[in-house]
Amino acid sequence: MTTFSPDLEAAIAAVRTDVARLHGELVRYGLVVWTAGNVSGRVPGADLFVIKPSGVAYDDLAPQNMILCDLDGSVVPATAGSERGPSSDTAAHAYVYRHMPEIGGVVHTHSTYAVAWAARGEEIPCVITGMADEFGGPIPVGPFAIIGDDSIGRGIVETLRGHRSRAVLMQNHGPFTVGVSAKDAVKAAVMCEDAARTVHIARQAGPLIPIPQERIDSLYRRYQNVYGQPTDERRDPGGRR
Repeated sequence: MTTFSPDLEAAIAAVRTDVARLHGELVRYGLVVWTAGNVSGRVPGADLFVIKPSGVAYDDLAPQNMILCDLDGSVVPATAGSERGPSSDTAAHAYVYRHMPEIGGVVHTHSTYAVAWAARGEEIPCVITGMADEFGGPIPVGPFAIIGDDSIGRGIVETLRGHRSRAVLMQNHGPFTVGVSAKDAVKAAVMCEDAARTVHIARQAGPLIPIPQERIDSLYRRYQNVYGQPTDERRDPGGRR
């Protein structure tokens, strides 16, 4: 068995538990079908991340069959779950972690409305305040890329670097989201599908009404820096949530 320090073992165990549990949220919010989709989480203080195994039913996911990988996407040998193959999107997740050190979680889903926008290669315009709050603007489209190597990861990083959005619609594929933690990335996936559905329905009924950029900026700053903060922190508009 591969051994780590007690502190690192505890950190890995915590991420395994978190990532296994969060896959249930993808099912709960109707973002995946069959065994499609995946959640990963970076292990704090180490060049490691945890991701789901490939082809395992969501009901059968558990901390002990999550897979521990290094930031090249290689499975760490002789660790729990290492006898299985990791998700087919592992190389993409690894690329994101290598090139975006601030990211602590990555999620991929095949949620219906977000995939429909991706199939058209069309960004989701920021026409509702919830999108301004959460994504700070439109949800962009990334390039078409083939599953299996780090092409998808490169597309994610190239599209999101310098962009406020924590979601990207990979063309003809579907949404990937990132966050400071795996839970944060799952929240972004839920909110991405909600925006995709709402804006799609709105557009069927008539023209969309744009939100002025200065209003988007103001909503984003408030939500990211003030919303949900204790009263004393709200006095400091620079405080992060």
